[in-house]
Amino acid sequence: MVQIFNQKNLSFEFERFDMPDFSSHTSPDLAQWVQSKHLQFDVRSLDPDKYSCPYHFHRNAEELFVILSGRATLRTPEGLTELSEGDIVFFGTGPEGAHQLYNHTQEPCRYLDIRTEIGLDVCEYPDSGKINVRPYGEIYRSESKVDYFDGEDKIREKWRELSEKPAQNR
Repeated sequence: MVQIFNQKNLSFEFERFDMPDFSSHTSPDLAQWVQSKHLQFDVRSLDPDKYSCPYHFHRNAEELFVILSGRATLRTPEGLTELSEGDIVFFGTGPEGAHQLYNHTQEPCRYLDIRTEIGLDVCEYPDSGKINVRPYGEIYRSESKVDYFDGEDKIREKWRELSEKPAQNR
């Protein structure tokens, strides 16, 4: 199947978040229209003086932005860079791929956002110390990390309890 999209023909839905500094207009998930197996993509329009999302990186998803019109400032671990129409930016997995956009201009900035979708992803937010298990949207504080064997010290008691119960027939 071949599907052609043109940004001039797309409709945009306003995404209002609980914090006024974050908002954008997003096209419906175009990848769902074509039933893509491993890509998610949409066109976003970032309003003046707004941030795209909290500064973050993915553990299991790559991302690519293509600036279609306007300008924005990109934040990465290397610092700030101005992006303009025609720029293509790739974000790899891990802390090196951390990113956030801010529209520092008086005009909207439109960009194509393409992401891999291969199951579970962990999205981390360095500024706030949060971890997001996607697609479930389960968000945790990173300082609650524990050792792999935390809480496993009573394994023999658990097995003793289980062995005292009658075995189930198969």
